[in-house]
Amino acid sequence: MDIVTKKLINILIQLAEADKHFAKAEREMIFKIAKEKNFPEESVTALIKNPEPIDTLGALSQEQKFDYLYTTIELVFADHNIFDSEVLFCKNVAIKLGFKKGIIDYFLEHYGRKTREEFKAEAMTQFL
Repeated sequence: MDIVTKKLINILIQLAEADKHFAKAEREMIFKIAKEKNFPEESVTALIKNPEPIDTLGALSQEQKFDYLYTTIELVFADHNIFDSEVLFCKNVAIKLGFKKGIIDYFLEHYGRKTREEFKAEAMTQFL
């Protein structure tokens, strides 16, 4: 089992539940990401039933860290509702990934107006 993907899926599940409402759009996005990464559907279901603590994320590559961060922002927008609990969760994940928490506000403010690559360039130069 791919531990990098498992950690990402686990984070996304906890983010989806941060507002106490696991929206259908969020669930569909998580299963779609798992499928794209060849992560077993039954493992996703098991994590939904029993999420794991979010361990240290320092061993990830810079590319993986950005992927985690960007994917969390995509999930925040999946159900078209942004809750303070989700934003706080994302800021905590950003810090665990080694980014400044301000990156989340920047992403939220500019989401839909910048490309993934533009976000990546900003993240790597302004928010590490």
